[in-house]
Amino acid sequence: MKVIKFGGSSVASAKQLNKVLAIVKSDPDRRFVVVSAPGKREQTDKKVTDLLITYYHTVKEKKDPSAIVAEIFSRYQQIATDLALTEPLELLAQLKNLAQTADFTDPYLLDRFLSTGENLNAQLVAEFFKHAGLAARYLDPKELGITVTAEPQNARVLNESYEKINHWKDSAEILVIPGFFGYTQAGNICTFSRGGSDITGSIVAAGVKAELYENFTDVDGIFAANPKFVHKPELMKCATYREMRELSYAGFSVFHDEALMPSFKANIPVVIKNTNNPDSPGSTIKQSHAEDQNQIVGIASDDGFSSINISKYLLNREVGIVGKVLRILEERNVSFEHMPSGIDDISIILRSHQLDQVKEEELLRAIAYEIDPDSLVIEHGLSVVVLVGEGMKYQPNITADSTAALARKNVNIRMLSQGAGEVSIVFAIKSEQERAAVRSLYYTFFD
Repeated sequence: MKVIKFGGSSVASAKQLNKVLAIVKSDPDRRFVVVSAPGKREQTDKKVTDLLITYYHTVKEKKDPSAIVAEIFSRYQQIATDLALTEPLELLAQLKNLAQTADFTDPYLLDRFLSTGENLNAQLVAEFFKHAGLAARYLDPKELGITVTAEPQNARVLNESYEKINHWKDSAEILVIPGFFGYTQAGNICTFSRGGSDITGSIVAAGVKAELYENFTDVDGIFAANPKFVHKPELMKCATYREMRELSYAGFSVFHDEALMPSFKANIPVVIKNTNNPDSPGSTIKQSHAEDQNQIVGIASDDGFSSINISKYLLNREVGIVGKVLRILEERNVSFEHMPSGIDDISIILRSHQLDQVKEEELLRAIAYEIDPDSLVIEHGLSVVVLVGEGMKYQPNITADSTAALARKNVNIRMLSQGAGEVSIVFAIKSEQERAAVRSLYYTFFD
């Protein structure tokens, strides 16, 4: 039994859905199909989820939503027409109902808008499958049993879901399931974080105890580095769950960074494949490597980081000073990514999007008052570059080779961090040097 998930580009048009149908029909073990909302058909196109966000704000601002409703519906109508399906008037009614029943005191209202893209698409895909002669049906996540925490736009699956999902493992029909959302125990629609259809696929695979979770996208697999930075990088044949988690965190957008945990816990291999080239073997994610695996599997990078740098003489002697800093961050709902320290210094690396000018000034004032530092500076415009590979723990030269590679391109390292697991080495650098850093590291370890 296999669970198969199709991303937005794979379900963006009738042409793509015919490829999806062929993939599902080619393997009778593909019994559970999770779909995203329609993505971009071309580079200048808009994703349906983005259109739904516009729809939400149009209603919130009490403007006429008829134009945006028509634009969203036309995406589904065009697909249905091209597939020779009956015009999906019921889908239009569901779209209009969002505005008619909108209650902006409801904390889950945005989740209702966001989830509609996947929900309508799953209904359309199920109808297409039946029209093509497959025994298929649409299955709502509530009926399937996906119960989630009550955290709007940031839901997490509850363990009780897996037993409920398992009841469907012997279904005689191909079940088409919308990704991206579940239901709270109170019955409210609640979405995962953006891109969370991958999470749904992983949850379903764990629930039915699938042999394999296949995640279809628009690339042949996972590349060892960003193709925008490196010309024709190697295709990653295999990575472990831990390695992929590190890579996803640091900018690999092929796979949602939270999606691996359900599959990891259930020990289910995940394969990233290409809807447009389904015969390609893709990239496999599993528990461990073969012994001959390369010591480095990939190099990831991401921008949009800032660093709060605190200096104070004899800082290391002050008991509880780190706790004070963390409490200040927690009180303002700011999370941090890394916290390297010295005898008299602490640096806090965090995502810049968490700070606007007001919050930044408030944060710095609170730190200055609580800590009374000799120096307090915030630095913006940072990127992190992450070297990933479980094999590096057995190679004492990796750090030396990587810092030498950065030095050759005059890349100044603002921070270096390596966890106890020795799965990755993280470098913080100025964002304008990100491309040069990734290229130098790639050609050091891969070419």
